[in-house]
Amino acid sequence: MTSTSRPRDLRAELETLTTEAFRPELAEIDRLPTLDLARLMNGEDTTVPAAVARRLPEISAAIDAVAERMERGGRLIYAGAGTAGRLGVLDASECPPTFNTDPAQVTGLIAGGPAALVTSVEGAEDSRELAQADLDALALTADDSVVGVSASGRTPYAIGAVEHARRRGALTIGLSCNGHSALAAAAEHGIEVVVGPELLTGSTRLKAGTAQKLVLNMLSTITMIRLGKTYGNLMVDVRASNDKLRARTRRIVALATGADDTEVERALAATGGEAKNAILAVLAGVDGPTAARLLEESGGRLRAALTAAAG
Repeated sequence: MTSTSRPRDLRAELETLTTEAFRPELAEIDRLPTLDLARLMNGEDTTVPAAVARRLPEISAAIDAVAERMERGGRLIYAGAGTAGRLGVLDASECPPTFNTDPAQVTGLIAGGPAALVTSVEGAEDSRELAQADLDALALTADDSVVGVSASGRTPYAIGAVEHARRRGALTIGLSCNGHSALAAAAEHGIEVVVGPELLTGSTRLKAGTAQKLVLNMLSTITMIRLGKTYGNLMVDVRASNDKLRARTRRIVALATGADDTEVERALAATGGEAKNAILAVLAGVDGPTAARLLEESGGRLRAALTAAAG
């Protein structure tokens, strides 16, 4: 293939993608008043949740598969380039403070490495080999789950990550915003959230980016719920690493137990400031070490620990 034919072929490929489609009716939006533009963009955004809703069965199946592997000690690994990669890194980085996970338990890989979070790293997204090397550096196992994220569904880095992970026996998920994508085809679980052409032609940080963020929210949050990282809708595994989170921890214990401030403080002091342990200590009437033991024996699941304490 000549150097001129490759760009021509790529252009032809992009023209087949819904996310790259040109919308003639929007060709003069730059002439619109700002308020009209804001209304137009907001209207576009309101279509995204419905597109995600159409893929809920596939999303749910993927979550159950991820949770099963994480229960065995596996990791959740996102891999993408550009906006998709940044969204994966963002979602992964929120898990330790929210669910008190080890930073390695949920990881985001972005083509080009950390520098690509703030600047474009030219050519990185075109390399399947780079994705393979990034996964090899993590010592991938069959208990891990790898989520390739790409709005187009054709990004070589994301596809390469999924293909390599699948060869290694890991669970694979392909999240894209085009139907019949190469990424979804390469993965065991394909999730194609088709949000349609963008307000700005090909700017997939818009509706496609929003859709990916919504799906990644589900993947991590519901997986953590399945793993017992919450009690009802309370973040009982929250890591109290600053004043706001320490205040939130006290509030969580109070909401879960109905205890007054004095009892909440006493329970937190007895359990090293761990919300889940403090809740168990209050509700089951046990001391700190007993709460810790019951939770360990129950795999960190508060409801199971409460049942064990009562039995």
